[in-house]
Amino acid sequence: MAQVKNGDTVKVHYTGKLVSGEQFDSSAGREPLEFTVGAGQMIKGFDAALPGMSIGDKKTISILPADGYGERSEEAIIEFPKSNVPPDMKLEPGMGLTLSNQYGQPVPVIVVEIKDDVIVLDANHFLAGQELVFDIELVEIA
Repeated sequence: MAQVKNGDTVKVHYTGKLVSGEQFDSSAGREPLEFTVGAGQMIKGFDAALPGMSIGDKKTISILPADGYGERSEEAIIEFPKSNVPPDMKLEPGMGLTLSNQYGQPVPVIVVEIKDDVIVLDANHFLAGQELVFDIELVEIA
């Protein structure tokens, strides 16, 4: 039976949870996730779990932050000038926004605090610093 190796395009069903058991994502009810193993399309720990699996195999893996979305970074806490926000835009702590980086790519951020002249934003990935648990089922090797 064929086994996954780096460079293979695969389809998997998955459920992602925090160590607490709280689910943050799943392919249940959707098409399986398709990606090329070892191409850097997935977080490192997820990618590394696939080689050696055969169609129909299921496994549960734990991924430490270093192989997931990284540790939380204080450098990702930014102060954004309030003067750059439209005056009619109502901001509240906890609110999600999307900024653009210097390449025009979207960067999701969370409003942490609103000060007199700046808005404090957190650009850390919402799963940064978290240990992740994934249930994975290999559906197809293309």
